[in-house]
Amino acid sequence: MEEVLFLVGRIITGGFYIFNGLNHYMQLKNMAAYAGSKGVPAPRLATMFTGLMLLLGGASVALGVYPDVGVALIVAFLVPTAFIMHNFWAIDDPQLKVMEMVNFNKNLALAGSALMFLMISEPWKLSLS
Repeated sequence: MEEVLFLVGRIITGGFYIFNGLNHYMQLKNMAAYAGSKGVPAPRLATMFTGLMLLLGGASVALGVYPDVGVALIVAFLVPTAFIMHNFWAIDDPQLKVMEMVNFNKNLALAGSALMFLMISEPWKLSLS
């Protein structure tokens, strides 16, 4: 039963990252514009690259294939994104500040939860690896 619950959790978690990675491409114009507004160099390329990081990281977690690499990709996306894209401390508008603070904290919490996957011995049960 524990193995099945872990698999369901992996699919849900991996699916979250896959969806967000796909969203980088489906909303490329808007997301690149937002990245550009935050001073990200080559925002279109950066958006495409980070979308790929999320797709590969999410697939890795969902499938259990090279999960340490997948977690590294997810954390490598989340932590810099929190500080670059959700820098609430630099925003004056109170509503925008709260929104960015929520996203900043969400990204760091997701990074922390992703790191916990590293404590699970490989190979993961019910994985494709």
